Amino acid sequence: MDHMVELRKVTKRFGGFTAVDEVDLTIKQGEFLTLLGPSGCGKTTVLRMVSGFETPSEGSVWLAGEDVTDLPPYRRDVNQVFQSYALFPHLTVQDNISFGLRMRKLSKAEVAERVRNVIELVSLSGMEKRKPSQLSGGQRQRVALARAIVCQPKVLLLDEPLSALDAKLRHAMQIELKRLQKKLGITFVFVTHDQEEALTMSDRIAVVNKGRIEQIGDCADIYHSPQTSFVANFIGQANILAAKVTAHEEHASRLRLAPDVHVCIPRLVGIPGVTELVVSIRPEKIHLQKTKPAGDNVFEAEVDEEIFKGSIDELSLKLPSGLTLTAICANESATQETFHKGEKVWCSLHADDIVIVRPE
Repeated sequence: MDHMVELRKVTKRFGGFTAVDEVDLTIKQGEFLTLLGPSGCGKTTVLRMVSGFETPSEGSVWLAGEDVTDLPPYRRDVNQVFQSYALFPHLTVQDNISFGLRMRKLSKAEVAERVRNVIELVSLSGMEKRKPSQLSGGQRQRVALARAIVCQPKVLLLDEPLSALDAKLRHAMQIELKRLQKKLGITFVFVTHDQEEALTMSDRIAVVNKGRIEQIGDCADIYHSPQTSFVANFIGQANILAAKVTAHEEHASRLRLAPDVHVCIPRLVGIPGVTELVVSIRPEKIHLQKTKPAGDNVFEAEVDEEIFKGSIDELSLKLPSGLTLTAICANESATQETFHKGEKVWCSLHADDIVIVRPE
């Protein structure tokens, strides 16, 4: 079964509010798919309809080729890890993990074997007799994960399970979760509002906005080729600019981004007669020099603000027309050029880094 999860024209309404609006989504067997979007966009509601905790107002939910739209959660071969972990405080680590297996009336020997294997898998050996109150946040997260995977579900649903962890532990757990998912081969559906987390962990990302999927694709595709201004702004930083088409040539089209900024991009096809566009330019794609480089897509600016961020400098650039752009420079070595407030700089862009997007 190639398709493990399918949502077909799924809509969910709460009274007069549409939380999820005609979502079509296919998730492959063994895939790590992330639902990414701001708070209130509908991503958790999508997850709850897969788990069975919510029923669609319209549309259908399929798991492993079976229509499960009307099945309760306990009859679906899925498990969920919650943001709060939802551990039983009075039970030990071992008993928390084995709870679901005991409910299924498995033999004591099989329960013991499965629990022992999963405890080793999530690096909790030696902590079997501890209660949740005796564990760190990261250890509690591992217990919740172990409890979910010990039942060997076809699909594991994770609703912002790392949000309570500090930044360093969160990053370590992202890598650990991805490693675990690859080893187990279980389909993971992960919900987060953190774009860096989504890029770190996912095979594919579905960007959700106002109950709809704006774009779905692999991490590089979502980042480098955003289809809408919302996706460009939500995944990383982006300069979103109005552009006017001024000419078409054999292999290129010319755009005016400002009175003093004219750029050349690969020739526009499929949109004849369009003269007004919106483009996205990633800050790290603006290359800065103190002397004017040769070629197209070159313009002058002044450094208006400089923010040191350790491995990078974030610069606010002001153009003579008043247009402001954000640029990012890597602090790769002590010998490279640095740019400071008040300095004049030359900016250059590669034609492929000027991406046309749909406005919101």
